[in-house]
Amino acid sequence: MTASVPTGPGTGTTAGTRLRAWLLEGLSDMGRQPGAQAADSGHRGQQWWRVMCLTGVDYFSTLGYQPGIAALAAGLLSPVATVVLVVVTLAGALPVYRRVARESPRGEGSIAMLERLLSDWKGKLFVLALLGFAATDFLITITLSAADAATHMVENSHLTSLLQGHQMIITLALIALLGAVFLKGFLEAIGVAVVLAGLYLALNVVVVIVGLWHIVNAPHVIPDWTHALTVQHGDPLMMIGISLIIFPKLALGLSGFETGVAVMPHIEGDPSDTEQNPAGRIRGARQLLTAAAVIMSVFLVLTSFITTLLIPQSAFRAGGPANGRALAYLANEYLGSAFGSVYDFSTIAILWFAGASAMAGLLNLMPRYLPRYGMAPHWARAVRPMVLVFTAVAFLVTWLFDANVDAQGGAYATGVLVLISSAAIAVTIAARRAGQRGWTIGFAVISVVFLYTTVVNVFERPDGVKIGACFIAGIVLVSLLSRLARAFELRVTDIALDAMAERFLRDTAHRTIRLIANEPSDRDAREYLDKTRQIRADNDIPDGDDLIFVEVTVRDPSDFESTLRVSGEVRHERFRVLRVDSSSIPNALAALLLLVRDRTGQRPHMYFEWTEGNPFSQFLRFFLFGRGEVAPVTREVLREAEPDRDRRPHVHVG
Repeated sequence: MTASVPTGPGTGTTAGTRLRAWLLEGLSDMGRQPGAQAADSGHRGQQWWRVMCLTGVDYFSTLGYQPGIAALAAGLLSPVATVVLVVVTLAGALPVYRRVARESPRGEGSIAMLERLLSDWKGKLFVLALLGFAATDFLITITLSAADAATHMVENSHLTSLLQGHQMIITLALIALLGAVFLKGFLEAIGVAVVLAGLYLALNVVVVIVGLWHIVNAPHVIPDWTHALTVQHGDPLMMIGISLIIFPKLALGLSGFETGVAVMPHIEGDPSDTEQNPAGRIRGARQLLTAAAVIMSVFLVLTSFITTLLIPQSAFRAGGPANGRALAYLANEYLGSAFGSVYDFSTIAILWFAGASAMAGLLNLMPRYLPRYGMAPHWARAVRPMVLVFTAVAFLVTWLFDANVDAQGGAYATGVLVLISSAAIAVTIAARRAGQRGWTIGFAVISVVFLYTTVVNVFERPDGVKIGACFIAGIVLVSLLSRLARAFELRVTDIALDAMAERFLRDTAHRTIRLIANEPSDRDAREYLDKTRQIRADNDIPDGDDLIFVEVTVRDPSDFESTLRVSGEVRHERFRVLRVDSSSIPNALAALLLLVRDRTGQRPHMYFEWTEGNPFSQFLRFFLFGRGEVAPVTREVLREAEPDRDRRPHVHVG
């Protein structure tokens, strides 16, 4: 059977002030364990196309700057290079993330898939490194998009004179406004995303149609372009080869896949869905990923084509009227100032709200890992405090980069590519373990493509890795400090006792309960007999009093929260033993003592021996390996969990 773990003061729902109660209202919808959805998280799932709009405000908003990036990187070859990008998207990133959606339906993404490959601290540090790149991707999405929106505002012909020189203030205000939306509620964020994504795509349809109409009515444009291509680059094979070389510079067009998986818990599933098999949610996520990729691919090809043919190359350069806003340039040029202003407003709005999918991704990923590792405080599972933390970090990043879009591009691309590469590697391993030879080969080829792209991007823009390393260092440092601060916390979620363990408790419930903490060696009769004699002699225990041995086996000391499984057995026909599996010996013993107290109504006694060695090295052993000086640490865990000395179980050391 399962028993709840007793908790001390401070773990309930008490709140000192209204502000504290408001901040900690509810747990994070995205950070629950294990991946709770509708009934558990306080909101109903949404249809997949609505959730697509949330991730789409990030993905689709890249139309605001992707054609300009392609034009600068590839020049007249931009449409061909964009086709290469689309092929990689549809034949590479899309199959990878459709598999990721199936393998991690709770929204953990490829990080959870790779976490299972490594155990102990190696796995935790590996996950922290990937979280560092995820934080780079998502936070830079927020700051870069807000900065780009501010740039569009400043460069709008109606606002230039009023806003010139105030880009930093505008960017910070947009980030603060985004945070305010998430402080209000997650459902409101999805509603805003549906409106913005729908309006932006509709306006882009108009711009694309008008652009194509102008090309059709100027018959010389296409022949002039193809002639110039042939003169510059030779035959089609040469063009494709150059496009492959240029491809890493266009990698920003792949953004959005990781957030598409991260928001999976918000997709409405089937009534028959279970936590083990959420088939409806998985199907909805795969539809989301496919629809977003197809829509974006069509727009990327068409927009790169019309912008390359209709906009002079000089206009794309720094300071040019089409730099970073090629489609906005066409909207103002061919559809007039009124439509151009509406298009500018839509672009500004979706660029601003592109950070919403990134914020959703952060709120989904971080609470799933850091609190579970003991590397974040309890309040990290609440939405509003985390929104404030991420908003503050976004302010800092914006200030460090002076709200400059180009300066953040390298870090953004690095974060995107590292996550996609890790996803490709994860699904390759998953396919190999499933015995799917064809998929294994296919995913391995995709992995090589993305790893090549990542390496090239790192060499061309090393600042991205440096920024990612700063995020990783920050996360690791804060995580370890948090783990140290919570070292003596009672961190057992619940305890499961088998029938024999239950019987031991019932037999001793009306007598003095005496437990012996034993580190087993040979487990022979002589070991238990010698231990019994020593404990009785050291603590003056009468011969007639019952003694029960408790032995803890440490499985993964890097785990923080764990469920204790307690089994009882009688050894050598006379010695009763409770066997416990846990990540930490002192925490397991403290949780067991509190459970025994609450179940029997008595304060149990536990007997220890002093451990030889330096106290500091013993603490490090406890921190890293769950062992060390057990007696004083057990007592400290009990003291924090139960401040009332009259109710605290007894700890004896001889």
